[in-house]
Amino acid sequence: MTIPTSTKFAIIGAGIHGLSTALHLAEMLKAAGKGSGADILVIDKTGVAAGASGIACGVVRNNYFQPAMRELMAHSVEIWESDPKAYSYHPVGYMQISPECMREDVASIYEQQKAINYESVFIDGAEASAKYMKGLFDDWQAQGITSVLHEKRGGYANNVASMKGLAAKAEAQGVRVLSGVELMDFEFGSNSGAITALNTNQGRIACETVVVGVGPWVNKIWNLLELPKAIDVKQNGTLHKDVPMWKFWCLEEGTLGVDPLMHRTNDGNFPPVLHVDTDAPLYSQRDGKLITDKIWGIYYKPDFNFGGIQGGASPYKVEQDPDRVAVDPYGPESPEFVVGEDFIDMWCSALAHCQKRFEGKMPLYRREENSGGLGCFTPDNFPVFDMFRENVYVIADSNHGYKMLGVGKLVAQELMGEKSALLEPFRFGRFAKGDLHPTSHSPFPWS
Repeated sequence: MTIPTSTKFAIIGAGIHGLSTALHLAEMLKAAGKGSGADILVIDKTGVAAGASGIACGVVRNNYFQPAMRELMAHSVEIWESDPKAYSYHPVGYMQISPECMREDVASIYEQQKAINYESVFIDGAEASAKYMKGLFDDWQAQGITSVLHEKRGGYANNVASMKGLAAKAEAQGVRVLSGVELMDFEFGSNSGAITALNTNQGRIACETVVVGVGPWVNKIWNLLELPKAIDVKQNGTLHKDVPMWKFWCLEEGTLGVDPLMHRTNDGNFPPVLHVDTDAPLYSQRDGKLITDKIWGIYYKPDFNFGGIQGGASPYKVEQDPDRVAVDPYGPESPEFVVGEDFIDMWCSALAHCQKRFEGKMPLYRREENSGGLGCFTPDNFPVFDMFRENVYVIADSNHGYKMLGVGKLVAQELMGEKSALLEPFRFGRFAKGDLHPTSHSPFPWS
């Protein structure tokens, strides 16, 4: 393989953030007469969509309790909508279906969605929620539901297809995307902390600016940049010393091997992506035993790309030193971080709890297809978008990644010298200042 000895912009990672940044930066350089896609090199140790972006469920939503996340996601939804064919995007909408302990949170999401003109409908109360859901699905039977937020925009995209479409758009702008090029370490400037070159398994690449968009591998790159493993975090006026910068959660997703056409609305259309949280007791479809009487949540959708009903449940925290977590081999190839029988029992039973059509379908779960993956999270579970070491822009998505297609455009604007108000709430400095994002009552750490 022949690699360039130098480049103006070196982007590490050919997933959603690396490719989106490359595409939009190439367009902006050309429009400003300051260069072209030929000034941008994307490297990936495996290839396009080989990491988290390539196994993502693909849900695109605005449903966030945090105002900054809502505004950022509204921007990303617009990018998905700008070229649904290239991005393999299905704008079917999204529904957050919730119990009483989340009702006020979800009501506030609705009010703030109205404030930013993001179309949604809020259904308040148990009786009204049941009526609304039965109007969509005559077999709806979920218990403990007191509110429904139906986002009319959003939906899902096919993971690998969307990444290939994004890569093709970037390459059409002259961006070079190289597979099989792994970063080994950085070269630092002699008179500054800036990065002057990438040392890779294929050779040295001198560079002026580095963009890191590596998803769950961010802890490894962070260490190579010699950035702090532990930081001070102020929360509610209290300063917490030596908080680990990174932690891992294991993501649990899978596919029920049924005809995707079996999951349609009463009028025969494809449904929105459904996200159901409830504190109603969940009983096993396998043996009738109680699985949990605590709040639980699942999400699911019919997906021809996966060939069935695909979705997932709440993740679990990996109780290991982040430096000792084996991120590779990643996803389905991992011998450690893939779903097991407990997830299969819970998720399939939860589907049946929600809709009668899924009763007795657990034997059709695709056990032969390992699924799952790791997410690398910040101290407050929300992204960091910021410049480090003078010339290294780190996109640390804290597992909010795939849906955030628009972040690359905003990062490109910042690389061109234009600060983004949408990215400002996600600076690294928020931890020391105590400007943390509010937390919801959701069982998911990213909501």
